[in-house]
Amino acid sequence: MIHFRQLHVVLVLYLLALGDGSGRCAPPDPSLLTLERIFSKREFDPKTFSGRWSKKGTSYIALEDSADVKGAQDIVATQVESGVREILVPARDFLPTLESAALKIESFSFSADQSKVLIYTNSKRVWRRNTRGDYWILDRSSHELKKLGGDAPPATLMFAKFSPSGEQVAYVRNGNIFVENCADENIRQVTPKGANLINGTFDWVYEEELSLRDGFRWSPDGRSIAFWQLDTTGVRKFALINNTDSLYPHITQIRYPKVGETNSACRIGVVEIATGKTTWPDVPGDPRNHYIARMEWAGNSEELMIQQLNRLQNTNRVLLVPRAENSEIITVLTERDKAWVNVHDEMIWFQNGKHFTWISERDGWRHIYLVSRTGDSIQLATPGAYDVARLLKVDEAKEQLFFIASPENPTQRYLYRVNFDGTNLQRVSPAKQPGTHGYRISPNAKWAIHTYSTFNRPPVTNMIELRQHQEIRVLENNKKLRKNLKSIKRRPTEFLRIAIEDDVELDGWCIKPPDFDSSKKYPLLIYVYGEPAGQTVLDRWGGHNALWHWMLAQRGYIVMSFDNRGTPALRGREWRKQVYRKVGILAAQDQAAVIQKVIDQRPYLDAGRVGVWGWSGGGSMSLNAIFKYPQLYKTAISIAPVPNQRFYDTIYQERYMGLPKDNVEGFLQGSPINYADQLQGNLLLIHGTADDNVHYQGSESLINELIRHNKQFSLMVYPNRTHSIREGQNTTLHLRNTMTNFLEERLTPGPRNP
Repeated sequence: MIHFRQLHVVLVLYLLALGDGSGRCAPPDPSLLTLERIFSKREFDPKTFSGRWSKKGTSYIALEDSADVKGAQDIVATQVESGVREILVPARDFLPTLESAALKIESFSFSADQSKVLIYTNSKRVWRRNTRGDYWILDRSSHELKKLGGDAPPATLMFAKFSPSGEQVAYVRNGNIFVENCADENIRQVTPKGANLINGTFDWVYEEELSLRDGFRWSPDGRSIAFWQLDTTGVRKFALINNTDSLYPHITQIRYPKVGETNSACRIGVVEIATGKTTWPDVPGDPRNHYIARMEWAGNSEELMIQQLNRLQNTNRVLLVPRAENSEIITVLTERDKAWVNVHDEMIWFQNGKHFTWISERDGWRHIYLVSRTGDSIQLATPGAYDVARLLKVDEAKEQLFFIASPENPTQRYLYRVNFDGTNLQRVSPAKQPGTHGYRISPNAKWAIHTYSTFNRPPVTNMIELRQHQEIRVLENNKKLRKNLKSIKRRPTEFLRIAIEDDVELDGWCIKPPDFDSSKKYPLLIYVYGEPAGQTVLDRWGGHNALWHWMLAQRGYIVMSFDNRGTPALRGREWRKQVYRKVGILAAQDQAAVIQKVIDQRPYLDAGRVGVWGWSGGGSMSLNAIFKYPQLYKTAISIAPVPNQRFYDTIYQERYMGLPKDNVEGFLQGSPINYADQLQGNLLLIHGTADDNVHYQGSESLINELIRHNKQFSLMVYPNRTHSIREGQNTTLHLRNTMTNFLEERLTPGPRNP
């Protein structure tokens, strides 16, 4: 029997062994990453510079902490060349009363004449983003601060915008557009009421899959507002059940069209502000089986330019739509693809509205074209075997285009410029800075706010003279983050390219333990996404995921990731669209093939300890991996997956898979639920019950299927959390602890002798 005194001695000796010899516990090792440092203390979060350009482009405008009002911010303009600062709006002007605190500014905009400022604050989340809140107007000359919306409840206004004259503001509330007069605060609803109608904003699926939120546009002359209207009649509802916030469950019903089901009907209206009269252009095509994916005024106040997709999303018609009733709608151009076509936000009007830019893959690469207003002339401006990632600027004065591309390395991003006629292609980003570059170019194309990062190096933002890429000043250097990272024990991430077939190579990266020993055998963890909506292999700062992977490497894991065919890499149309009608099929084959290759090529990888994890589409891919290739993958963590593609929404799933009735085998073979009986390894399934995007229903169906086949697995359910699983106190830390503990228990870390 051990007596208390003996136990006391044992504990003291144990503490001394852990401490520094003085009896005190040793301080945490600053070279080691922990979940708390990454997700709670957030020691490695980068700072960003959110400044914007002034109208002329000679200065940039940003929020800066006020020296006069504690906890508040001034709106400050800084001259690019001189660096001279001017406080445009002091924080004291954002005090609603002398006794109240200053408004917390989340965003702001000026009227055209700069006499008024529109302030957005007190925002609330709508689906993924905080797009509902309060708006205030500040008159800069009188210093009068007024809240918009009259007696509207707090945080109910959306997308408020000044009219071109600055005399009115339009906003959305409860699915309708209102116009408020800045002088007398008179408020008018200008869109028609009706059951199941949404005016000026969107239903769930349009917002999620077409990135449409703000659904109205002032005409340049301020006489009209063009807007989307959705009729949700017939769209079936999905119930989200909140069991945790009240004695009895609270049920929220959302209109959610699952693949193959009925969509909202969509049309465009143009309301005359003076009369309230609305006209409805007769856009051809069934409004329930076509999508109006983009709509803008066409460089004037008389016509709209619309991008209309058919239901299968393999045809995009660009339509010139007069605002006058009974006028002819002109088809300017039509994009078609055997797989799918994309809508684009890079349509820029130039030469007084005579031409616009257009992005197309019609020659096998994503290129910029210059198109005449009527579509009679379509000129290729970026010839060559490379993809344009994004068009940033049209410099009319010099007849040049600035765009992001990376012809040699699809994991990186650089700025290029080219003449309108396709000649004199030049890289603007410095050759000595390999990695990822981002730019916000000034209206006069003379300056740019430039951000540069790599996988191993956090972002730095500076002001540059654009043509010579000459630094003017540093705007954010993330000095504290760099200092914290400098002490961390880690090896540089290795980028690699692996051939899986004679003519197919996959890009990837590899993170090794800091004390890596090539004579040992290490467990391999694969981070996967694999679907057409995103890449994982990019040479840019990786944020929390990269830090977590570095932490796992410190604990003895090798972590890799690969972009399979079908991901949106800059490798040409054929690369991206081979996945058509084969989501969950081709990607799973590519991932298994590349992992087998690296195991064969790298003797230090332990074939008996291979794991995979992913979120959303990556969660689905993780299920496909461990179900379809049980001899290869021993452990999987699947977060918020789509086990059955029939359960996901119309726009996303039909874009890449077609309609269920036309691709029965594709939906069956691409859905991991149909291979659940093959599970042999360790599976952790994680989902939030309030996920409005990928419903928990799918995971419940998978659970039933696993039970039916007597397959054992682990499950973590987060009550009333959405797709991001971040709501509620301590959720993110708990989630990462759950993931880490599962790996350390089921995919043993650390090197072993061969």
